Amino acid sequence: MATLINDGFPFTTAQAPELGLTPKMLRLRLDQGLVRRVFRSVYVDAAVPDSRSGRVRALTLVTPENAIVCDETAAWVRGLDVHAPGRRRDLTPSMVVRHGMARVERPGSMGRQAIISSDDIEFVDGLFVTTSLRTTSDLLRRMYRPYALAAADAFAHAGLIDVDELAEYVARLKGYRGIVQARSLAAIVEPKTQSPGESWQRLRILDAGLPPPEPQFEVIDDFGRSYFIDLPYPDVLVGTEYDGREFHTDEVHRRHDQGRRDYLSELYGWQWVIGTRERIFGDDTSFEHELGEALGITPLSRWWGTGQRRPRRRAARAS
Repeated sequence: MATLINDGFPFTTAQAPELGLTPKMLRLRLDQGLVRRVFRSVYVDAAVPDSRSGRVRALTLVTPENAIVCDETAAWVRGLDVHAPGRRRDLTPSMVVRHGMARVERPGSMGRQAIISSDDIEFVDGLFVTTSLRTTSDLLRRMYRPYALAAADAFAHAGLIDVDELAEYVARLKGYRGIVQARSLAAIVEPKTQSPGESWQRLRILDAGLPPPEPQFEVIDDFGRSYFIDLPYPDVLVGTEYDGREFHTDEVHRRHDQGRRDYLSELYGWQWVIGTRERIFGDDTSFEHELGEALGITPLSRWWGTGQRRPRRRAARAS
């Protein structure tokens, strides 16, 4: 068996020369797929499987003693990728320090100050990380609404938070920036959600003033075969699903989904309203109008899209 670089442990670009790797050699091994970038300036032998312990070891190389891993990085430590779509390749750890302490100013890391209690911090394999509850609360406050809900849904689906505890937690927070958004979203977190696209589409449905769908509804046919519909209205046989770019761009997946939908339409009379990124974000209002027509309800006007910015708050708030 080939010897692993640094015995399989993560290493920084500063440590690479000690391992016999010049910058040129490191770039070459990265291009050849022999080395994997964990995040900026930190690498590991590509033969080493990804794991929570490996991620924690990598973070300890760039985390100062006074810093606490937070936000998307705290979710990443727990095995969840809740980054916004445009930031999934942005391998920059997020860290927070208590108010009054020096901010994290280290290349390859993002740092901020915040009001944070000891109850919001846990020690994970030698690393201080915000708890799942605090992490979810921070993401609900700080992220763009659709992405924030998707992050909270992911934590709930993984069993890392209880939705009632989350609602109670954010209700107690006073003076935090984005807390109004966090409270409104905490009330609609759904553990049954299985993908970010379902979260985005469900929020679009609710924002349009339409009734909440029943997530992951199971239909069993006459032969005992089970079919799940993402976001349906079973009482009126209207099914809505999100066809994302990641799993619905190739012909095999498209044929499978269309065959399932055609079968349920022919057998039971289901009708379908399908969401895509273009229909859920941006200026296209066809999705909610098509769904509203199927439900016999006039939807509200769309107010969020890919280009909309959050309104600026005038008063200074806690971070």
